[in-house]
Amino acid sequence: MNFRTMTAAGLAIALAGCTTIPSAGNPIEARWVGKSAGIFFAAYGPPISDSEQGSTTVYTWRGGYKTVRIPAKYAEGADGKRGKQISAARTAYLRCQAEITTSSDYTIRDIRTVADIPGVDGPSYCAEFLAPEQK
Repeated sequence: MNFRTMTAAGLAIALAGCTTIPSAGNPIEARWVGKSAGIFFAAYGPPISDSEQGSTTVYTWRGGYKTVRIPAKYAEGADGKRGKQISAARTAYLRCQAEITTSSDYTIRDIRTVADIPGVDGPSYCAEFLAPEQK
């Protein structure tokens, strides 16, 4: 009986250490999973809707509205001069939408982008807005 108790306790301790670890490839999850949803909503605004799914709640959040002017791009010309125009200057309307899954204690368990567009400095505006690089 003592051996079974020890084995069960060891298994319980091993399983208690298992958590969902955000992947290094997703900076939004790395920044927000495990934190309070209250901190997220205080920083970025309230959700637009929510739905309960068992013991979890899924919030739909939309925000980060920003208009930026992206300058024209030019090819490298001879002697360091500006060459032929590659792309015209344009105005971009940036925005982000995410679904945030929280546990019963209001801790973020998952955050995934639903609507994302290329950002000013990279392929994801949501990543630039919700998980800016620390300087």
